Amino acid sequence: MFGMVRPCTHRLGERLTAQWMAHLCGLCLALRGQAGQFARVVTNYDGLVISVLTEAQAGAERAGRRRAGPCALRGMRRASVAEGDGARLAAAVSLILASAKTRDHVTDQDGLLARRPVAAAARRIAGVWDKEGARAGAGVGFDTALLVGAVERQPEVEALAGPGTPLLAVTEPTETATAAAFAHTAHLAGIPGNAAPLAEAGRLFGRLAHLLDAVEDQEKDAASGAWNPLTATGTPRAEARRLAADALHGIRLALDEAEFTDGRLAHVLLVHELGRSVERAFGEERHRHGAEAHGPAPGNPYAPGAPPHPGGPGDLPPPPPPREPRGLIPGCLVFVGMACTCQMCCGTYEGPWSRRRRDGMCKSCGDCCECCSCCSDGCQCCECCGCCDC
Repeated sequence: MFGMVRPCTHRLGERLTAQWMAHLCGLCLALRGQAGQFARVVTNYDGLVISVLTEAQAGAERAGRRRAGPCALRGMRRASVAEGDGARLAAAVSLILASAKTRDHVTDQDGLLARRPVAAAARRIAGVWDKEGARAGAGVGFDTALLVGAVERQPEVEALAGPGTPLLAVTEPTETATAAAFAHTAHLAGIPGNAAPLAEAGRLFGRLAHLLDAVEDQEKDAASGAWNPLTATGTPRAEARRLAADALHGIRLALDEAEFTDGRLAHVLLVHELGRSVERAFGEERHRHGAEAHGPAPGNPYAPGAPPHPGGPGDLPPPPPPREPRGLIPGCLVFVGMACTCQMCCGTYEGPWSRRRRDGMCKSCGDCCECCSCCSDGCQCCECCGCCDC
């Protein structure tokens, strides 16, 4: 539920971090206002990109800001948060997609959802999110039937996919849904000419979301027997990487065609940070294959073809078996606890749902000397990529 775009505050700089947090808190509060306190668990980084795009086109004053009261997730500090149509559209999209995800977990009987009482409660929650998401969408003139239709078509598309099926045929429903949401931000901002380029950016954003999810989950899906688009279609990782690179390039070109009042944060998220997300998804795989390609080190007694004897000198114990992922509701409870204690900001933590070890946002940024802060303190970008006026 965290999403692809996970920027580090060291890279954003003070000004853009304040904008980012305003949209994150705005989406969280919009979800609470639309569907109650529990709906705040579906706050996700990708959803707030919609709020960012709306404000980037309309400007902060037109898009709307308000002073929010103290919140435990902000250390009981007040803050300026985004409100208005952009935040409401982001909430509508988040609720609809979270409802679909919940139903998927119920159908797959994941974790506690294999128990009938828990599954029944999850279905009721999903029904509330569906209803409130549709109501929020209607309030900003967005027909959420486009999202629901795309979600409903996805299982049919997957059922027909097999070896040789183009991977982009599988990602099409996701692309259609995100294209519609991105394009609607242009209408909310009163710049209908931006609808076409932002629809293209949204289509490619949805493609990346599907691709990176497939890449990151392929090994886990193979172990559990779950369906994975790369495995089902026989698509090599190299081809998935090429498609991801093409999508990143297309998003940059689409943003260049759009008209923004202040597009710096949108550019950082959808060009720089999205590129880092692709690198994260494929980086571990490249490292592993690189180690395998070089073969065993000279003098390694455990070269291929000569496995060590169990219990012999230098024998390593087998790795512990992977832990079962948490179900939706237990994961949500763990997420709230982690968020309240800031465990996801720095250091490492266990994913609330996947139980994988993850780096906190401020640990994954690497060498902060490489950060350009997208020209907030002077232009040091590799191509002066248009995120500032220098």
